[in-house]
Amino acid sequence: MAIQKDLFGKKDVSVHARKKKRKRSASEKREDIIKRLLSSADVREDDLVNLSKDVPLLETLLRDQTKGCRVTPLHITEDGEHCEFDNVCTYHHIIWATDDYRRRGDGYYATDEIEVPRITRTHNRVIRPRAVKSKEEQRRRIKQKAEVFTPSWVCNAQNNLVDEAWFGRKDVFNHENEDHTWTTNKKPIVFSNVRGKTWLDYVTERRLEICCGEAPYIVSRYDATTGEIIPLQNRIGLLDRKLRVVSENVKDLAHWREYAYKAIRSVYGFEWQGDNLLLARENIFVTFIDYYYDFCKKLGIKADISSQSLYHVAYIVSWNLWQMDGMKYIIPYSDQEAEEHVVNLLFEKKPQKLPQTPTGIYAQTAYWLGDGRQKYLKRIEFRNLINKR
Repeated sequence: MAIQKDLFGKKDVSVHARKKKRKRSASEKREDIIKRLLSSADVREDDLVNLSKDVPLLETLLRDQTKGCRVTPLHITEDGEHCEFDNVCTYHHIIWATDDYRRRGDGYYATDEIEVPRITRTHNRVIRPRAVKSKEEQRRRIKQKAEVFTPSWVCNAQNNLVDEAWFGRKDVFNHENEDHTWTTNKKPIVFSNVRGKTWLDYVTERRLEICCGEAPYIVSRYDATTGEIIPLQNRIGLLDRKLRVVSENVKDLAHWREYAYKAIRSVYGFEWQGDNLLLARENIFVTFIDYYYDFCKKLGIKADISSQSLYHVAYIVSWNLWQMDGMKYIIPYSDQEAEEHVVNLLFEKKPQKLPQTPTGIYAQTAYWLGDGRQKYLKRIEFRNLINKR
């Protein structure tokens, strides 16, 4: 390799050092990436890309399962007047649904889909948790979207009420203190043998967080208001409690994975803003890894999580946390698209809705079915799921 020299004849190894750094970064071990994911409130999207080259983890976490796949004709050959095309299937992604990023230009407008290149590499720190954003950004989002996140102690108090109703007793997982802290109950959670009240019933009981933001009620990796990491044993989210129960009641890793998947399938949430929704999905994804490593440590075995297991979790999360206007049960702005479509058809200046024609795309989620393992999903519009309850 040629070494550049400066005007004084000294060797300049900066080019060599940069190439060496890039090579070292490309070959970064999975363990180092996971350690970084578990130790910070701010998940770097590049880490999700590099965590597994075998499966598209970040792309899966960005999917809008309501819109599903889109087929794009790809030109493959051209021989004189003869052309051949092959269809390529790609997924629609969730949209930004906020104007906070529009200053970055094309691809960042409210109705644009969030694409992987827009949030990785040089754009790796575009999406960040609310707690690490500037005060100015926080104030702007409060004013525009009434975005105020709930402190962990409030989430804990309300989740405790849910568990008190389910168990029929207080202080099951922790005891609330007067100074807005809590003392964790370190003993294994006691369940009865009554049908409908076993530990497996608790793990599979459905829970929903509406307008979930970064999902502080579902998982509590960090305090949503401060960004401070909460130790695993003191976490208070709905899924945290389920995964704790799984870890206390199974003896091997295969069964732990099976019931951990069930736990994740049982928690739901919807959110308007795409950046918050991605953060919520990432938080559940990283929480699974956290409890997986903790259970392996409990068994005294080396944690070696597979790419397929990671992909399976990302796939479940992409269904169970979805983008929706909570007032209309539709994908944000999809009713405006319907109005614009009518304008184009009628060649009129003002939007007019066709009579008795529904506008907007109703958001869909997964209604998990199967042989007691909830392995299969049935697409269902959320508005119909509400009616079933």
